[in-house]
Amino acid sequence: MHRIGVFVCWCGSNIAAIVDVKAVAEALGKEPGVVFSMDYQYMCSEGGQGAIRAAIKEHELTGIVVASCSPRMHENTFRKAAAAAGLNPFLVEIANIREQCSWIHRDKTDATEKALILGRAAIAKLMLNTPLQAGESKVVKRALVIGGGIAGLQTALDIADAGFKVDVVERKPTIGGKMAQLDKTFPTLDCAACILTPKMVEAAQHENITLHTYSQVEAVSGFVGNFTATIRKKARYVDEKACTGCGDCMAKCPSKKAKSEFDQGLKNRPAIYIPFAQAIPNVPVIDTTECIKFKTGKCGICQKICQAKAVDYEQQDTVFKESYGAIIVATGFDTMSPDKYGEFHYEEYPDVITSLEFERLCNAAGPTGGHLVRPSDHKEPKKVVFVQCVGSRNGGDCDGKTYCSKICCMYTAKHAMLTREKYPDSEVYVFYIDVRTPGKNFDEFQRRAIEQYDVHYIKGMVGQVEQNGDTLTVQASDLLNDKQIILDADLVVLAMAVQPEEGARAIGTMLTASMDTNDFFTEAHPKLRPVESPTAGIFLSGLCQGPKDIPETVAQAGAAASKAIGLLAKDHLVTNPCVAGSSNSLCNGCSMCENVCPYGAIGYEDQQVVRDGKRVMARQAVVNEAVCQGCGACTVTCPSGAMDLKGFSTRQILAEVDAICR
Repeated sequence: MHRIGVFVCWCGSNIAAIVDVKAVAEALGKEPGVVFSMDYQYMCSEGGQGAIRAAIKEHELTGIVVASCSPRMHENTFRKAAAAAGLNPFLVEIANIREQCSWIHRDKTDATEKALILGRAAIAKLMLNTPLQAGESKVVKRALVIGGGIAGLQTALDIADAGFKVDVVERKPTIGGKMAQLDKTFPTLDCAACILTPKMVEAAQHENITLHTYSQVEAVSGFVGNFTATIRKKARYVDEKACTGCGDCMAKCPSKKAKSEFDQGLKNRPAIYIPFAQAIPNVPVIDTTECIKFKTGKCGICQKICQAKAVDYEQQDTVFKESYGAIIVATGFDTMSPDKYGEFHYEEYPDVITSLEFERLCNAAGPTGGHLVRPSDHKEPKKVVFVQCVGSRNGGDCDGKTYCSKICCMYTAKHAMLTREKYPDSEVYVFYIDVRTPGKNFDEFQRRAIEQYDVHYIKGMVGQVEQNGDTLTVQASDLLNDKQIILDADLVVLAMAVQPEEGARAIGTMLTASMDTNDFFTEAHPKLRPVESPTAGIFLSGLCQGPKDIPETVAQAGAAASKAIGLLAKDHLVTNPCVAGSSNSLCNGCSMCENVCPYGAIGYEDQQVVRDGKRVMARQAVVNEAVCQGCGACTVTCPSGAMDLKGFSTRQILAEVDAICR
């Protein structure tokens, strides 16, 4: 016999302003099986939970329906309240009358009617609920950090300092990421390398951190607390343990025409190279597309002169597997290519450069030794034009991004000041849509560019850049003065839109982590769980989640680390009992459920089953309940209807549909 209690929440005015909560509570109280119904202003509050606990005991309730906000918000809250009163927590159903009802309706009659329907559906499902018992799974005390930039390094260091082992997987030959390419950082204008290099060294020397550079994660299986990652360590063709970093191989390499990726193609590098002086590990890697030995079979000079015998042309990729309790994504960012914006003629005019190229020209370790010059003739620029928001905030144009890249206003102000510092007689112009400087001391920093360095800020966009002899002609608009401007410039610098690092989507798919339409990783909740992925055990660090500056990145890295530490500190986790199960009488062993399972939770065994009144051996699906995450993909794929999901069975879902339609 069912004794169901219904609890309707006002959610302040979020629900009560659009839904007649008292009418809903009264109507649902008359449904079959319901013996108690009430409304309360804040059901999630201690007073609301106390009312639930008291009603369960007083009315001997066998199940409860809470009509409130999304179950993502407070389902666990109400389950705990039910458990505290002696009721199985899986005999609690949530009717979402906020996000699915009050927030999307304007008419109170329509909203109230829909709230009643959602409540009836939850009651119908609850009628078929059965008590479920959660199990336990062990937690592997090791973390995987994907990405070795400042976000990944900070996360790894924080986790390692807490006493847990950490593996950092970086696809490039060195850790450091984009920050290693910068000259100075805003708003303090301190040296980027001076901040980053100690972090890199600390990570390399930390007893709890293992660095896997020039490596990538190829596959991930398992579940929160017990993931298994397959990692491919690509062949460097140089033995990391034997190499002394003397640099003789790079100095003697006859193939020196490859463009340096680290220096944004502004200078050449040899076929065997170390990306930059402070690289960790300080071990060269051979670019097989440029190496004469790999292309023709000849040369081999680097191997001949290497006294440590570290160069090995026969070296192969190595693949290994490791288990992890938590995975932190710190894949970082890239910038859009200017190729899509033909009005700037980036490919044609060498003096039209990107902001990251400008960073390398300013850097003392860069291709010009920190001497800011025009790439075309290495002359000092007398007039520099900076163009903001190239690719940002214009989603309908050339596959641009609808979002603000957040860091461009600040680093352009920094670049403008650096230009004026190097060349006090130069003229600097910044064309912008809006100036956005929301960080601590950011607005003051940007105003310094105008007031102290005499940088000319012009609200408007550049429409065309043309080569005119030795100079560039910039055609732009001045929106505040309502006029067109034509400027001669020696250098044009484009602030390109920030976007996720290449391969982020593949990583997200591998981890079954949610991503938005721009390929940024989506957080579990933008306010309450900003560094957690909706996929349990996956955490987000840095720009993989969205545009942000270095201080914000480091803060999020620490937050992601603290969440991972909280997970790794546990010996066991409570497993989800809402898992799939197969009916032996219906399963025909077709393997379709196994093929669609993203967690690898389904296998097959030969078992005795009854067919046509006879016992025979048949291939049957078997679900590993410790691995299954209850996604339901197998249940909708199974052609025979053998697969079902505890807590969300086909009968329960159809009962909800019937309740909605009656």
